[in-house]
Amino acid sequence: MGLNTPSDEETDLMIGPTDQGMVRIYIQSTSVDLPLDFSPEDALAIAEELSAAASMAQSVGTK
Repeated sequence: MGLNTPSDEETDLMIGPTDQGMVRIYIQSTSVDLPLDFSPEDALAIAEELSAAASMAQSVGTK
């Protein structure tokens, strides 16, 4: 499966700080239970990448 492969699987996504000073992205579905911990600096870099991808996706949707 790649970025452009559609999926009907429902997934929950939770994001928040841990008690260890990390940022956790937690992905849960029927086939996945995946906690991902990042330093605050890495989390900010991920947030910038998400924002850039969202901007690009909006421009594709308006064509």
